[in-house]
Amino acid sequence: MRIGEVASAAGVSTRALRYYEQQQLIVSSRSAGGQRLYAPDTVERVRWIQLLYAAGLSSRTIVEFLPCVHTGIAGPEMIARLRAERDRLDEHMRDLAATRARLDSVLAAAEFDATRSGDEAAEV
Repeated sequence: MRIGEVASAAGVSTRALRYYEQQQLIVSSRSAGGQRLYAPDTVERVRWIQLLYAAGLSSRTIVEFLPCVHTGIAGPEMIARLRAERDRLDEHMRDLAATRARLDSVLAAAEFDATRSGDEAAEV
């Protein structure tokens, strides 16, 4: 697949793909004309990388984790790092859920107030 095809299918920019390649997150070969060519599974790999970035992992950490993702093989040290990262994500998810609950409370109060204000305006 050419760089534009991968970018379009994965929902990222071609610049992002070049950066991922520079960071050794993905690999490409070159066509006779010098164009980057990617394996079809690169699209799924890029989507996974995007999720890991969104979860707060650095490119260095992702590079270290990717072999385990693809082989399912990890030594004790890597297992400990994966668990620590999962625990960090769990904590972040709890924080997000608490924030969402507070926003729900604010929204409910605002909607109640708007409904009450609308009723009072109708009575006048």
